[in-house]
This record gives sequence, structure tokens and C-alpha cells, in this order.
Amino acid sequence: MTLKKKIFNDGEILIYDEAIIYKRGDIWQFRLWLKKENRYARLSLKTQKVSVAVDLAKKHFTKIKAHVDSGKTYYSRTTKDGVEMYLEYRKGHIDGKTTKGIVKGRFSTIRTHLEHWLDYIDKDVKLKELDRMSGEGYAEARERPDSKNPISLSTILNEQSTINAMMKWLHKKGETYIDGFDFETISKKNKTEEDVKRSSFTDEEVGEIRDAIPKYIFEAKKDMTNLANRSKVLAGYYLLIASISGLRTGEQKQLKWKDIHFEEVQKNKVDISVVKISVRKETSKVRKARKFYVRDKEYFDDLYKLTIPNHKKKPYANNFVFSYDGEAVVSQRAILYHFKEILKLAKVNRKNRELVPYSFRHYFITHRIKSGLSYKDIADMCGTSITQIEKTYYHIDREIMLTQALADYIVTDDGIIVPQ
Repeated sequence: MTLKKKIFNDGEILIYDEAIIYKRGDIWQFRLWLKKENRYARLSLKTQKVSVAVDLAKKHFTKIKAHVDSGKTYYSRTTKDGVEMYLEYRKGHIDGKTTKGIVKGRFSTIRTHLEHWLDYIDKDVKLKELDRMSGEGYAEARERPDSKNPISLSTILNEQSTINAMMKWLHKKGETYIDGFDFETISKKNKTEEDVKRSSFTDEEVGEIRDAIPKYIFEAKKDMTNLANRSKVLAGYYLLIASISGLRTGEQKQLKWKDIHFEEVQKNKVDISVVKISVRKETSKVRKARKFYVRDKEYFDDLYKLTIPNHKKKPYANNFVFSYDGEAVVSQRAILYHFKEILKLAKVNRKNRELVPYSFRHYFITHRIKSGLSYKDIADMCGTSITQIEKTYYHIDREIMLTQALADYIVTDDGIIVPQ
């Protein structure tokens, strides 16, 4: 590593003759030229004190230099790069005589498992941005209980095992900060009543979340040229729309503006904004197209006004909904990260509960059942089967029937039910 810069401004301080610290506003920044990567390593030192800044800069310099001198790149590879590296490594084991030897069929299975993971995590996410919770929600995203060929729990477990084997190898190579994910395994087919309750929201919680998100993204919306702000805003709108649509993860992320139709309807002489959502056959988990209406609450409308002017690709109809430029869809990692932060802001208790973005689908279906919609109507809206709804949400009907049966009764302080 050598200095790219030869002339220094006032206020710039040289670190070990190779790096520089300088002020941006009142905060000291660190910059080091990486010749092999032809770019700068830049860091905020997050301090106004020069003595602290110099000390931190020296520590960063030593760490980065040791990393680069060992032959590793400073800037993280993408998840796509990591999969390609691991597959190349495993290809060397085909028909090998070592304990790691595999047959061609096994190699194809490994490749398929990792392709599913890339679809879930996003191929452009940096490996070093992943944390142990980045796999949260993977099982929910992969399960297809309504399909003619549903994915078995054992298949999902095998995929998770393959993914973590790759992560362990990449960690040894210094490409990741973690050696595996803390996966949640959730089988919707075998959910008990308590399982469903733990993985869903209450009406009050959804109300708090819908109030919290606009506050959470308010400042970020002011500067959408900033990549982190874009991610925050798109994730916020993704979760708001998940709460009113009941869409599966894959269906929602693959929505295009051509799938969204704004309409005005009247009910009791009041104009109501609705959106007709078309789920295309190729994006549906059950490979069956469907259309349904939801009340917009201005979520789709706001997102349209916020993103469409920035789309370079025309016509806009073929651009993705949850994208700033129409092409790059907000990553699952970003959605999960902001989901957790929003739940904190909304003060939703996550203890002993399996809450993930998919929980909005559970809430959507539960809310529709309580609203009196038939199972057939709900099945049509959600792209599932009547049988699946009956098996998974049977306890909701029981709660409704008990409420109706006890409508004329009260519970005393001693817990005794007596007629009014």
C-alpha cells in the first residue's frame, strides 16, 4: 500500500506515511489507498478529538494492512461470488478418493441448494454484511404447503445444512465474519394453535407498526440519493404493504407496476381508494395466477410517487415495485434488519415469538377470518387452499364460536361463568 495522494491540505494528518485522517464537518475520517483493489478504504472515526482519531486510525491501519498482506481483499465479495468460490472448491471433490469425495449428483444438489439461497438473500449482498440472523425467515420463504409438490421439512433442513457448510468454509477463507446462520425452522403444515399465535401479530401491534414506520423512514425519505436511505424507505413500504396484502415473500418482491391498478370505489357514498393486485403465474408459489383487491391506505400511491420519477427504464409498467431504479429490488437482508428495528420502535414484544415479515400473511388471513369472509374467498385472495386454511387457522373459528356462545354471560372475580 502506498499513498495515492502526494499533496496534502491543511487539517490532513498522515498516519504511518500511508494513510490520512481528515475532518468532514466536526468528525474525523480515515482514508487509505488500496493499490491492488484500485480504491480507497474509507471509515468514519466517529470522534471530534484529534488524539482519539489518530489512535483509532493507527488501529484501523494495522488491521487493514494485516488483512491485505495476507493476500485477502479488503472489500467484501458478494454472495454470488461466495457461492461460485465454494462450488469451484466442491467441484474438486467430485469422484475424489478423500473423505470429502462426492458424486456428480451430489454436486448438482449442492448447487441447487445454493441457488435457492441466492434467490432468498440476493446475489449482490456483500458477504461481510451478513450476520447470524440473516437466515431468519428462510424456512418460511421456502415452504410451499399449497403446491401440488410442497417442499418437505427435510429438504429445507438439507438446504440449510449446505448453506452453513459453505459459510463455514468462507469464514475459514476470511470472506465472512460469521461461520453460519442461526436458522429458524418453521413447518406450517405441523403448526399447533400456539405456533400460529406466536408467529402472528395482534390488531393492536399492527396498528403500532403502521404508525411507527412513517416515523422510522421520515428522515431517510428526504435524501433518496443515499443508498442506505433508499434501502430503509423501500423496506418500510415493503412491510406496510405486506400488512395489507397477505402476499408471500417471493410474490411481493416480484411485483411490477403493471401488476398494480389504482381504482376508486364507493361504499355508503364514501369514496375509497383501492388497489387491484395481480399475482402472475410465474411468480406464484402454487404456479397459479390470481387477482384481488385491497384498501391502499396510500402505501402503493406514496411509493409510486417516490420511486417512479427516478426510473430510467421506460415504460414503467415492467419495473419492480420495491425498487428505487425499477431494476434492483430491496434485499431480504435489508427487509429483515429494518423489520427488527421497526418492531423495537413499535415496542412489539418478540420474546418467545417467531415473528418474521411472513407473520403479516398470518395476520392478514386471521383478520379476514375474523371479519367474516368465507374460507373460499380468503383462499382465492391468498393463493392457498381451503383445506390449508382450515388446518392452520381452525382455532380462529373456535374463538369466534366461543365468543358468540358466551355473549350473554359474564365471568365473575372467582372465574365462574354466569348468565347476565
